[in-house]
Amino acid sequence: MPPATKTKQLIEFKGTTLPVVVISLRSLHPGEVAEAASTLFGDDPFFDGDASVLELSAVGEASSAKWLLLKEVLRAHGLHVIGVRGGSDELRESAAKAGLPTYAAAERSPRIPAGSETDAAPTPPAPAPVVESPEEAAPPPATPSPAAPGAAAPAPTLFVTRPLRSGQQLYARGGDLVVLAAVNSGAEVIADGSIHIYAPLHGRALAGASGSAEARIFCTHFDAQLVSVAGLYRTFDGGVPPELAGKAVQIRLTEKPGEPAGKLVVEPLKTD
Repeated sequence: MPPATKTKQLIEFKGTTLPVVVISLRSLHPGEVAEAASTLFGDDPFFDGDASVLELSAVGEASSAKWLLLKEVLRAHGLHVIGVRGGSDELRESAAKAGLPTYAAAERSPRIPAGSETDAAPTPPAPAPVVESPEEAAPPPATPSPAAPGAAAPAPTLFVTRPLRSGQQLYARGGDLVVLAAVNSGAEVIADGSIHIYAPLHGRALAGASGSAEARIFCTHFDAQLVSVAGLYRTFDGGVPPELAGKAVQIRLTEKPGEPAGKLVVEPLKTD
């Protein structure tokens, strides 16, 4: 008796985890979003067609938006908007009519490698680009947490030993970035984790590009054009303040009670 032929299934379901960039917006005006995105990422595509979800919880009482224009603005920077989360019922219904479904706003703690001393507080949604001034504040309390068994290993740290010229851009996707040479004016360094620059920073540095509020920027000679952590940024078009110029600094986010988006702090780095 010939063996029975096994029918090949036409559809198979498999569980997986895909990277999605969460973009927290405080405005739904395409022109304002375009200007803020250009300040952060320049005029060239920054992302590589990454899927993205728009976080709408901070846009106020808006009930509709020009979704197709917003999608085109973000597509110009390499982001493919696949849906929304948060916001009012009317706003989500408006997005659904434009083909953008609603996703659950569940947060997960960042992955921490075993033995790490890094704080593992839940990461808030990446805030929209907002210019902030440095101010002294205590960092938010967090409870250290070991990595869960079997957690995926983090991306390795990317090391750069050559100077970056104007127009060059470097992105440490999924991990930290260590730069051992100058970042010249017009150059840009980006990391999903923290950025360490043991040389002059004359260009732009963007840490926590995927939304990590725990990311920081460390620099031994500060003369930046722009710095950003998790979407909050500060520009120095008029020059770096004298108390920071040429000094070793750190750039971080801090939170105050009742201020979920936090503040961007640029402060001298104490090395003694």
